[in-house]
Amino acid sequence: MPENVAIYGLGNMGYPMARRIAAKFTTHVFDLDPSRLARVTRETGATIIADPSVPASCETVVLCLPHPQASLQVLEQIRDSLTDGAVVIETSTVNPDDVTRSAKVLEGTGARIIDASILAGVSQMEAGTASLLLGGDPQAIEAAKPVLDAIAEKQISFGDLGTGAAAKVINNAVAHAVMVVVAEAGSIAKASGVDIDRLVELMSDAEMGLHRPLTFRYAKRVMQHDYKGGMPLAAARKDSELALSLAQNMGVPLFAIQASHSVYEMAERAGHGRDDYAAIVKLWADWGCPAGPED
Repeated sequence: MPENVAIYGLGNMGYPMARRIAAKFTTHVFDLDPSRLARVTRETGATIIADPSVPASCETVVLCLPHPQASLQVLEQIRDSLTDGAVVIETSTVNPDDVTRSAKVLEGTGARIIDASILAGVSQMEAGTASLLLGGDPQAIEAAKPVLDAIAEKQISFGDLGTGAAAKVINNAVAHAVMVVVAEAGSIAKASGVDIDRLVELMSDAEMGLHRPLTFRYAKRVMQHDYKGGMPLAAARKDSELALSLAQNMGVPLFAIQASHSVYEMAERAGHGRDDYAAIVKLWADWGCPAGPED
């Protein structure tokens, strides 16, 4: 059970995370902004780390920094002060390659690193409803678990080092792409006289709109290679064509929906027109990048 935790980075997410950790552990903090340090020490009683070196009493180190290079720079400065068996928890938003590079920096120190990407906004971190997406050695994760539990009770382990980081980047990419689609849909709806509140209700239905492609078509059809029956891809292409026509008639520019239509065109030309439209994933398999289990 670690008693002392060192935290590097007290930004928008690092500050509420430090408060949660400080409620359960003796906490040492480092940040380049003196005002952030003053605020955290005043409110939590945390001790300021005078230089980047990790205090000898700290067996757990938490990174919450603005970009991958910052994490590498901090690790390069503190590596020689890490105790044998220490666990570094990388909560910054980074890519798997960044975590791998960080692990290389720690080689020869006896310290280990895990990725624990934060899936939440600031208010969720403050409320304790954030999620942690974990990747790394199970023993290292277990050693860090008391601190992970202090940060967020909900934790999902994805496997090897870097997989938690990858899961967050993928999740965010989907959310950001869907936001573009939703913006386009809202513009078409407004121009067409469709009530937006009712449209939101429709697309929020678990059996309709936004949920169905993930929870049914991907989770069941793609994962089970079941493309028989269902809505034919050719019909989905036709519906996509109607949406493009409607947007054009309403004078609404499209980007994401227009690009998506091209995929249906290619999939039908590839001979998948009679399959359920989840069969678009076969294109990625043909390109050597399967989107589901391989045949």
